[in-house]
Amino acid sequence: MTEPQPLTAVTRCAALSLARADQRHGTAAPVARWLLIERAGPWGRNALLDSSLDADVAREVDRRCREAGVRVMLIRRPGRVVATATRRWAYVDSRLGTEGIWWGDYHSDRQLTEIPLDGSAGQHSTAAAYLVCTHARHDACCAIRGRPVAAALAAQRPGQAWECSHTGGDRFAANVVVLPHGLYYGTVTPALVSGLVEAHEGGLVAPDLLRGRASLPMAVQAAQHHARRAVGDMRVTSLSPVHVQPLDARTWRVLFAGDPESVAVTVRAGASDPLPRLTCSAAGSQRVTTFDLVEVVLI
Repeated sequence: MTEPQPLTAVTRCAALSLARADQRHGTAAPVARWLLIERAGPWGRNALLDSSLDADVAREVDRRCREAGVRVMLIRRPGRVVATATRRWAYVDSRLGTEGIWWGDYHSDRQLTEIPLDGSAGQHSTAAAYLVCTHARHDACCAIRGRPVAAALAAQRPGQAWECSHTGGDRFAANVVVLPHGLYYGTVTPALVSGLVEAHEGGLVAPDLLRGRASLPMAVQAAQHHARRAVGDMRVTSLSPVHVQPLDARTWRVLFAGDPESVAVTVRAGASDPLPRLTCSAAGSQRVTTFDLVEVVLI
């Protein structure tokens, strides 16, 4: 039996995805609300349950968040930072029209089981949080490509940049999630950080890197990508979906509210050719869902 060859910089999943020019839009993992928990040190493959958190607390937080439809993410400050007695948590709402971040502190793990999952606790912040996936135990590309991006973000926006646990889409590393809007960006490099921050703080998306908005279904993310391209409107708050009409099991027509023109976009889901190494640990090739543009109509 042939022994598997060690992966190199050009054979890891992110490098292969970039070389293939994998479709990026419509790939943000659907998330409407989040609980961020600061936890320094290494994370296991399941960051919450395999971390240094008290095991009973971790299971209770996991249960509460699953029941409430809230995604838990562990965060840590970029670089090798020593854990402190006081750590941060944040509740984030990424739903259209109710976006917000509420930050709080915790001193004991048990306090994490008492955090309200509705934004009624913590201090509301208007500053964006920039999360970069560096979850090495989930995929090496996330750490290799993510850590330099996290460092670049921390240099530009101290206190707003965090390393985070698995975001999904390892092949698009480095992955950046901008909260509270839940904007997923992929294949970010340190050289692109300034432009990404400048765009977001100017109220714009960075379209060439955007994977989608997490609070929207993937088909709607893909349709919004084509709506933005059609009218050239890159504002974060523009082109909100007002009606989603399934035409069949694989096709959707999405109406976006524009200013001044609304846009109707029809997309159809398909499957890619078999793609090798969607993650660095993948044993074989897999197909992924893609979205093809059917029609754009200005209304």
